[in-house]
Amino acid sequence: MASQPRLQVLAASKNKISTLKGFPHLPLLEHLRVEENPILEMPHLEAASILLVGPTLKKFNDRDLSPDELGIAKLYPAHTALCSRDGWEFCNPELAADSTFAFLVEQWKDHLPPGYMLKEAFVDQPFEGDACRCLFNFVNLSSDSELALKFQWFVGDRTPMNFVPIADAVGEVYWPKHEDIDRHLKVECTPVLKDIEYPPIFAVSSPVSPGTGYPKVLNLRVHGELVEGNVIKGFAEVAWCGGTPGKGVASWLRRRWNSSPVVIVGAEDEEYRLTVDDIDSSLVFMYTPVTEEGAKGEPQYAMTDFIKAAAPSVNNVRIIGDAVEGNMIKGVGEYFGGKEGPSKFKWFRESKETSNFILLSAGTIEYTLTKEDVGRRLKFVYIPINLEGQEGESASAMTECVKRAPPKVVNLKIVGDMREGNKVIVTATVTGGTEGSSRVQWFKTTSLKLEGENGLEAVSTSKIAKAFRIPLGAVGCYIVAKFTPMAPDGETGEPAYVISEKVVETLPPSINFLSVTGDFSEGEILTASYGYIGGHEGKSIYNWYLHEAETSIGASIPGASGLLQYRITKDAIGKFISFKCTPVRDDGIVGEPRTFLSQERVHPGSPRLLSLQIMGTAVEGTTLVADKKYWGGEEGDSVFHWFLTSSDGTQSEIKGATTASYSLTCNDIGFLVFVSCEPVRNDWARGPIVVSEYIGPILPGPPTCQSLKFLGLMVEGGHLSFIAEYTGGERGYCTHEWFRVKSNGTKDRLTGCEYLDLTLEDVGECIELIYTPVRKDGSRGSPRSIISDVIVPVDPKGIELVLPSCCQDMEVVPLKSYYGGKEGDGKYIWYRTKEKLQESKLVNLATVSDDIFVVGETLTYTPSLEDVGSYLALYWVPTRVDGKLGDPLLAISSHPVMAALPLVSEVRIKELSSGVYAGEGKYYGGYEGSSLYSWYRETNEGTIVLINGANSTTYEVIDSDYNCHLLFGYTPVRSDAVVGELRLSEPSGIILPELLKIEMLSFNGKEVEGAVLTAVEVIPNSATQQHIWDKYKKEIKYQWFCSVGTGDYRSFEPLPSQRSSYRIRLEDIGCCLKCECTISDVFGRSSDPVSAITAPILPAIPKIDKLEIEGRGYHTNLYAVRGNYSGGKEGKSKIQWLRSMVGSPDLISMPGEVGRMYEANVDDVGYRLVAVYTPIREDGFEGQPVSASTDPISVEPDIYKEVKQKMDLGSVKFEALCDKDRSPKKAVGVGNLERRILEVNRKRVKVVKPGSKTSFPTTEIKGTYAPPFHVELYRNDQHRFKIVVDSENEVDLMVQTRHMRDVIVLVIRGFAQRSNSTSLNSLLKIGT
Repeated sequence: MASQPRLQVLAASKNKISTLKGFPHLPLLEHLRVEENPILEMPHLEAASILLVGPTLKKFNDRDLSPDELGIAKLYPAHTALCSRDGWEFCNPELAADSTFAFLVEQWKDHLPPGYMLKEAFVDQPFEGDACRCLFNFVNLSSDSELALKFQWFVGDRTPMNFVPIADAVGEVYWPKHEDIDRHLKVECTPVLKDIEYPPIFAVSSPVSPGTGYPKVLNLRVHGELVEGNVIKGFAEVAWCGGTPGKGVASWLRRRWNSSPVVIVGAEDEEYRLTVDDIDSSLVFMYTPVTEEGAKGEPQYAMTDFIKAAAPSVNNVRIIGDAVEGNMIKGVGEYFGGKEGPSKFKWFRESKETSNFILLSAGTIEYTLTKEDVGRRLKFVYIPINLEGQEGESASAMTECVKRAPPKVVNLKIVGDMREGNKVIVTATVTGGTEGSSRVQWFKTTSLKLEGENGLEAVSTSKIAKAFRIPLGAVGCYIVAKFTPMAPDGETGEPAYVISEKVVETLPPSINFLSVTGDFSEGEILTASYGYIGGHEGKSIYNWYLHEAETSIGASIPGASGLLQYRITKDAIGKFISFKCTPVRDDGIVGEPRTFLSQERVHPGSPRLLSLQIMGTAVEGTTLVADKKYWGGEEGDSVFHWFLTSSDGTQSEIKGATTASYSLTCNDIGFLVFVSCEPVRNDWARGPIVVSEYIGPILPGPPTCQSLKFLGLMVEGGHLSFIAEYTGGERGYCTHEWFRVKSNGTKDRLTGCEYLDLTLEDVGECIELIYTPVRKDGSRGSPRSIISDVIVPVDPKGIELVLPSCCQDMEVVPLKSYYGGKEGDGKYIWYRTKEKLQESKLVNLATVSDDIFVVGETLTYTPSLEDVGSYLALYWVPTRVDGKLGDPLLAISSHPVMAALPLVSEVRIKELSSGVYAGEGKYYGGYEGSSLYSWYRETNEGTIVLINGANSTTYEVIDSDYNCHLLFGYTPVRSDAVVGELRLSEPSGIILPELLKIEMLSFNGKEVEGAVLTAVEVIPNSATQQHIWDKYKKEIKYQWFCSVGTGDYRSFEPLPSQRSSYRIRLEDIGCCLKCECTISDVFGRSSDPVSAITAPILPAIPKIDKLEIEGRGYHTNLYAVRGNYSGGKEGKSKIQWLRSMVGSPDLISMPGEVGRMYEANVDDVGYRLVAVYTPIREDGFEGQPVSASTDPISVEPDIYKEVKQKMDLGSVKFEALCDKDRSPKKAVGVGNLERRILEVNRKRVKVVKPGSKTSFPTTEIKGTYAPPFHVELYRNDQHRFKIVVDSENEVDLMVQTRHMRDVIVLVIRGFAQRSNSTSLNSLLKIGT
């Protein structure tokens, strides 16, 4: 039967099937029926069917598969199905392995290489990510050539069929991949003999099992030269066993002779650079593979030989210090090569004659430069030597040419009294050659501490002079002198500074001189000057005084205080003047005042006029005034005279004009006028006469209108004229203008005619007439004006009133005509009536009220919706502005009010509630009928789609509307079925569902270190929230925080965790944790964050998880305790190592073994090592002890092989050394050791001292293995052991290596156990 890849049920009942040979490949078969067939007599037919069909088979002969048959099927080899299809006769599982292998060999025997026989073909059980080896064992029967093997790996189906070659899998080992799980592997082996390839043979594996996830180290080695300074590297070959390859945990330990390994701090990489601390030690490379998922494998270690020191050498040799005469220089270098011993140091000086270097000193790294070194170079030589005396290659460094020392200052002092204005001198001694022009600069400072020139303020420039006068600005400060030494050749040395011992003191404020300069006469300026000493001057006080007599008390002159100058005024005439100055320092200290008194009284000035001029215009009829400025004491009766000057220069005095003023008359026309004045003091002293400037010639007076008045009535429609009286020479052509004067004061020019007709515009206003007189010669006089009373209006009257056509919301403006003064606010009444009134009813309009309504009381009226279809009538009472009423007028519209066209405005959408929207708009145009409504959906691309069925003013959004805009359409329809234009609203905002909300956030889990807290969000119970959570939730984000600080200062810092669960860490203890949760939807929106805060985290009970002992299981290995501690910060946890006999609950204590690492020895053979770990928190709280144990410790294979060989011989001899005088604490001396022969056989043990030329061999100890016979080891010495026959017969022996000691002890204990079945507990006693 051919392969049936899709067949699921095979019913082959009632046939003549008697064998499984040629069974087809049925990869999907689930039900197999073979009832009433001869093959049913085959044992375990159901198990054979399971092997042939594979794991898809569910039923056999209409029954579920038997668990027993499933178990039996697993006992058969993986290639059973292949053999069955080729005709192998199915047998019991106990015989199947040998039977199937013989069946295959029978098929292959004719094709095997001649002279070779196939003994074994086998494949390990494959695991994901682990090494899977194949074994093809050929036995050489007669061939003289070496057989080579080639391999090719295949992967098949879940049954051993359809094998496909695996690329590059051509080795003895194959590492199954994740995709190989549950599939069979097959490896073909091609024998090659003498370059001839023979047909391949094969082996089939079981299905690949999933990896354990825990990696393991297959091979660990260390590469690199073991010499100080080199880099060595650990290489690990790791089987990851299904885990993701990660970075393993590496560490390096240093192990000295006879001591336990010690961890090297910071050495946590695969590479390590050897240091001086590693010399004479061996290094242990510990490696623990760790997957990316955090799974840890068994740690392994590799040990190096002892590290050697490098040859001594020195690098970076250099000289520190300036090569200047008098300085100390120092030679340094970086030594390398073990521990430094007595290295040599030498100093050489360059010879000027030969340029060779001459030895100066040796044995020191420091050297002080002298005068002899100036101009020469020095060389420092460093010869490295280690502690063993080995000398390395020397290295040297050289200075530049040594420079001469620059001049230097010593004994720098400031000499002199530190007071304001005093002179001080700086003194100093200059070393370093002859002093040249050294320079001094002076500073001041407020601090007594000198730090270079920081904080110093210069008060002088750098000068050669050594003396300095203290300025006022230095008061209150320390004086600092900077002395810069200088050689005659101009070379300068380092400047030196010296500071005064105390601050500069000041003198009390005082005046050293006072004077007043100037003439003591009226009008003169007096100037005071003085000299101030005593610190910084503040606001000194100045005062001027007037004295009636020299001895009288002076009166202060107002306005002169605080000034150094004073102008003498008239008040000071006849009096003495004094000036008083009171010195004041800037700190407010007041000194003694000084006063200056004038020697003479102030005398007045000579009388004189400072100015004289005529005030007034040179026109007939005006009054002229002589304006003068007098000076010179008190003025008396000064004398005035007025004069006229004709055009020919003749002057004449005006009779009787002797006062300061004069009025011009018609007789003065054409003349020039001037005045003279003689100043007279009150004591009759006269001054010089002063004459004023001319004024004129005198002009005649202007033309003038003497009187002006109106003729006519001041009423609307009246006729006005005027009468004017002229004076001012011969009358010419006078002008006049009429103006309307408004109530606000503005004027409008009306006309220039002789008369004026009054109009409506003049009512309520005044009329002004402006008359301008004009002389015949064209001279114009001053205009004169008169203003009328207010113009009175006539009685009001309405002339016309008409109403135009009326339409809804269009303002109706009546056509009317008014006369009778300025129209005021007339009375208007608008009426609405369903029928047009007849002419006979117009008179009685105000009394009709059945179907007449008042709708307005203003001049204009805008018909509203209520007026549509009705007539409008207007009742008007004309009214003048002053309230005077005229006869009323009536008018009615010719047609009813018409309705406007239907239209709609302000169409918009508003949200009524979440997901429910309403459309609205303002209708206009008569009465609204059945208007049409529609809703539209606008996509992001701008496409507008009508929403079917949405024809009301409200709309509830559906899922299709989300992420789109909504538009509301409004088509207005009037009540008479007139349809208006469709108007769409503006698009709404993007329609989005209600924002996702979180009702609250809570925690699942204990708030204890190590526990897992899970943030659980509670969804609101509303149906809307349930729907959008189900349909539109995108992701939930979490952020964990840890508190910092307490109380009001508490804050939260973010943690790396952004998952819903958080494992509480050690560092979280005592802090509060906070989780902040936000949810986002598919539209990119996020909810408001919701948070929850825990109580302060408590430490867990101290506990150790996954406690294990790492080590390879042999008695020569190093074992380490590893475990995961939790429960607060770990304190001084306890560890105790014990031994346990297999099958016995008793534990044997090992005193002193309390470290994390333990090095096994031969005493541990056959025992399990037990480590009891008691976790203790740093506060002393003790957790539950946890123990871990190893498998029974085995003898190291090489030693085991050697021990077995020696025991098979039955008798063996060993060489050893003996020191009978040695105590356990005494050091070994080679000269004290004696050679011994240790003879051991199945019955007894004997120690013989060999003979010499002078003595025979002697037996020192001899005994059987009967109790209390035992062998003791020493924990502190791996070369010693003790044989105890009884309490009186024992011997302490030593061998060269630990290996030899372990062999001897195991051989003796092995013979002892065979001899009398002595228990291991009595034989393995631990020495101290």
